[in-house]
Amino acid sequence: MSNLEGAPVEANDVRGRVAELHAIREQVRRGPSERATQAQKAKGKLTARERIELLLDEGSFTEVEPLRRHRATGFGLEAKRPYTDGVITGWGTVHGRTVFVYAHDFRIFGGALGEAHATKIHKIMDKAIAAGAPLVSLNDGAGARIQEGVSALAGYGGIFQRNTKASGVIPQISVMLGPCAGGAAYSPALTDFVFMVRETSQMFITGPDVVRAVTGEEITQNGLGGADVHAETSGVAHFAYDDEETCLEEVRYLLSLLPQNNRENPPRVESEDPADRTGDALLDLVPADGNRPYDMRKVIEELVDDGDYLEVHERWATNIICALSRLDGQVVGIVANQPQSLAGVLDIEASEKAARFIQMCDAFNIPIITLLDVPGFLPGVDQEHGGIIRHGAKLLYAYCNATVPRISVILRKAYGGAYIVMDSQSIGADLTYAWPTNEIAVMGAEGAANVIFRKQIAEADDPEAMRARMVKEYKAELMHPYYAAERGLVDDVIDPAETRSVLIRSLAMLASKHADLPSRKHGNPPQ
Repeated sequence: MSNLEGAPVEANDVRGRVAELHAIREQVRRGPSERATQAQKAKGKLTARERIELLLDEGSFTEVEPLRRHRATGFGLEAKRPYTDGVITGWGTVHGRTVFVYAHDFRIFGGALGEAHATKIHKIMDKAIAAGAPLVSLNDGAGARIQEGVSALAGYGGIFQRNTKASGVIPQISVMLGPCAGGAAYSPALTDFVFMVRETSQMFITGPDVVRAVTGEEITQNGLGGADVHAETSGVAHFAYDDEETCLEEVRYLLSLLPQNNRENPPRVESEDPADRTGDALLDLVPADGNRPYDMRKVIEELVDDGDYLEVHERWATNIICALSRLDGQVVGIVANQPQSLAGVLDIEASEKAARFIQMCDAFNIPIITLLDVPGFLPGVDQEHGGIIRHGAKLLYAYCNATVPRISVILRKAYGGAYIVMDSQSIGADLTYAWPTNEIAVMGAEGAANVIFRKQIAEADDPEAMRARMVKEYKAELMHPYYAAERGLVDDVIDPAETRSVLIRSLAMLASKHADLPSRKHGNPPQ
């Protein structure tokens, strides 16, 4: 006789039942058909199981509900009931630490979400929250399963609710490896990090056909919601890679920098890079002339262990850098102005980028190092009408709300409100250091002289000579490198070459920092 899917079995024989089990497991492992697998490969995509194997440590995956099948009827569904129902769920390890995962199997119903499919995801999300371990979603699905109607839509609601419940509790990482359209795109948007693969992954609320019908605009799927669009223009994607193998290896690297949950610290490693290593190269990397640009990334490389760091949102809002790295083996989050891009000014996108990164670091017990070289906020009608006040306040709120160790280093310019917002001592930085090239002021000397000495300059026989004299006088009085230190606004002026060792000693002192926020349900941050 035969049982499920025609697998042979002897009714009263245990060995036969075990043989049946192994036959079913093999069928689950192979997937729906070789033809479906080849169609997936033809698109340049790996199968869901191949992706899980790349993500997790070898042999560590334990699958949950591999035999789940839907119970829906109508539209031919009752005749097609494949195992897994189009999503593979379970847990394994990454670098020896537990990680939960679910992966859409595009070969089954195009990875579309139905009721059983959603229930499997809900279960694994609940287990991740209960176990206090990261959750990685490998997304490759065609949205809600239309044949199951509103039941499928309700499944998304359960995912969104759990994404929100897990926010700030466990790291959540979304890896986009295929299409993600409509409401399905909101789950990745609720997670901590979004990875995308060029050419094969897209995210959008309404696809090109709807855009064409409503607006008349012609655009491709990648042009509308491809990896480069979201990595450079919208800021939806934190990382974009050319292939799935590199993408999943970088997910593993990111996980190595994150704690299991909000009750733990990130994993510390032994560093062979000496804590007291001097950075003499810094003396030449940063020009004393505040009008000359330089690459802040080179400064970061000189400071961190072995010059190794992971930049988040590398290609979006490039006037500010957000990165995860290590100092003496301890994970730190770095926020730094980038003088090579828009002179390092703060604008709407830079404020949003840094604010979200700071919130993530604070949620997961990652100390924040801020490297300042900021001439102010970007002026302009577009910025004001776009709500720079509201968006800039997000950055201010994030810093003020953060209770992790916070250390600031002022390299050069620190002007006006941007100086205050970038984790100044006055908004709660634990320690603030400055290089002898620092210029901390309300505004640049030229602008200040034009305001303060406007009358004298206008009445002078040689206005330009008078302006130059007043600029020099203002700098001498209010912008010399020790002005802020004399008033206790920075804790010390340090030799740039000693910055690494100063930061490491400061982090060691702050390791046991404890700070409580007022009792409340939650704050009401600017939106």
